[in-house]
Amino acid sequence: MNEHSYLPPIVKRTRTNLLGPTRREHLLDDVMEPNLLRDQFPYDSVPRIVFDGVSVPMMLPDDFFVTDTTFRDGQQARPPYQVHQIVAIYDMLHRLGGPNGVIRQCEFFLYSDRDKEAVGECLGKGYPYPEVTGWIRAREEDFQLVHDMGLQETGILTSASDYHIFLKLGKTRAEVMESYLNVVRTALDAGVKPRCHLEDVTRADFYGFVIPFVQALMDLADESDVPIRIRACDTMGYGVPWAEAALPRSVPKLIHGLIHEGGVPSEQLEWHGHNDFHKVLVNPVTAWLYGCSGANGTLLGFGERTGNSPVEGLVMDYISIKGDTCGIDTRVITEIGEYFREELGYEPQANYPFIGADFNTTRAGIHADGLLKNEEIYNIFDTEALLNRPLRVTVTDKSGLAGVAHWVDGYLMHTGERKINKRHPGVLKIWQWVMTQYAEGRTTGISDAEMLEQTKKHMPELF
Repeated sequence: MNEHSYLPPIVKRTRTNLLGPTRREHLLDDVMEPNLLRDQFPYDSVPRIVFDGVSVPMMLPDDFFVTDTTFRDGQQARPPYQVHQIVAIYDMLHRLGGPNGVIRQCEFFLYSDRDKEAVGECLGKGYPYPEVTGWIRAREEDFQLVHDMGLQETGILTSASDYHIFLKLGKTRAEVMESYLNVVRTALDAGVKPRCHLEDVTRADFYGFVIPFVQALMDLADESDVPIRIRACDTMGYGVPWAEAALPRSVPKLIHGLIHEGGVPSEQLEWHGHNDFHKVLVNPVTAWLYGCSGANGTLLGFGERTGNSPVEGLVMDYISIKGDTCGIDTRVITEIGEYFREELGYEPQANYPFIGADFNTTRAGIHADGLLKNEEIYNIFDTEALLNRPLRVTVTDKSGLAGVAHWVDGYLMHTGERKINKRHPGVLKIWQWVMTQYAEGRTTGISDAEMLEQTKKHMPELF
């Protein structure tokens, strides 16, 4: 067990009024050479997940929420949005998150004329949620820009790992930490609430740099009486959701440590992740469960490289954990998908959850047979009521008579006694036509237009 593996004695903490470990002061470990944590990150191999056998407890905050970076990180992975598109999407984010601010904030670039115009129009909406916040370079004139635009908060890049400190910035930990703190002081002097983005935190020396830096930030927050927010950035997607995994990859231990030893109140802590190892949704949900209030994401998961946490997925998990919609309108998710298709010319992957064209479409005959009996058997929830997306069947050579019957009922919106029995002669004729198609070498699904033509031909009484 290493020197940081044990849990300190339990005492009452004044900052959050929770029972938790005493905040121990951690001095900056100003090493002369970078600690690249090669035991976990051997560059010539897949990164290692190390387990230290020590766990930390769950601590779901009373108030947890989603924050959005569609117009910042999301724009780094696609062509820039036009002003009217940003405003339209911002409107949908407002409606999706509802009046209680489940989607609490929305982050914007502030440099181009287009960015500034979009921010102005979104502020002009007067919505309390999502709050418009900025993202800037760590320069004095940029803080004045944030202030002049009427924003209360902005993100600041404060890279945390030695990969960035030594290999990218070419500085020591002490030099970088002092420069970061000076930038934060400048923000406070300009009347702007800083949100420090701990870039690459899942590859950083947690007790040698992250905790000393965060403790210094919390001291500044106490001195200024301004809540400084911390965004823990899993820049390379290295985070894992297991409490027994070792730092810095364990999301539970990172969040627990930032709160209980860093002194960051839950409401000032936020998680930002990437999908390099397919954990982009489980990690922010894990962060919630272990005390982090904010989970940051983008619509449809757009973001640098493999993308960010999808906001629509976070919203669904929020409802699952909360047991209440809290004003969320899930039907807006379908509108967002349609907007990306029609306005932005982007077609999501067909099986993409909630939005993809086929996400609640079945091709298997045995599934279709079950759907004819009761759609709950093979539908995740009432997708028609919650997403304006009725359950559908795509007919293939695997669909069977049940699949044909279900397609007819779905397309013609039959309910109750109007539903077609799979033994209807017309269903049999359509199915025979389908099988002939595949016997002749067809490999694609039968389109709706083809199915409609066959239905009119073999079941004209329905029209």
